[in-house]
Amino acid sequence: MEAGVVLRNRLVVATNTWRTHVGGPLPKIPKGHPQDQIEAFEMALIERLAADATPQNASEVAERTWDLVHDRPEDDPIKARVMELHTELIKLGPPIIEP
Repeated sequence: MEAGVVLRNRLVVATNTWRTHVGGPLPKIPKGHPQDQIEAFEMALIERLAADATPQNASEVAERTWDLVHDRPEDDPIKARVMELHTELIKLGPPIIEP
């Protein structure tokens, strides 16, 4: 697939994920190469989802972030961050069920 199409698809997926699960205005991304801009946006999205993670929603956060990177090569920096995040999410522990 052409690189431009891949970048556009990544932008669409990240934007839809932000609007669906974060809400509010999209983050401001500095000017630069389109790939760098999209990576910065994806990283901001991942960090925002991570910041909102709780034991109750950790598995949902893991699923959302994995959806962004599941088909990328192992050396992709965004995929590497998602894998680190998944380790952090495990440490949150199991969900606490209120009686």
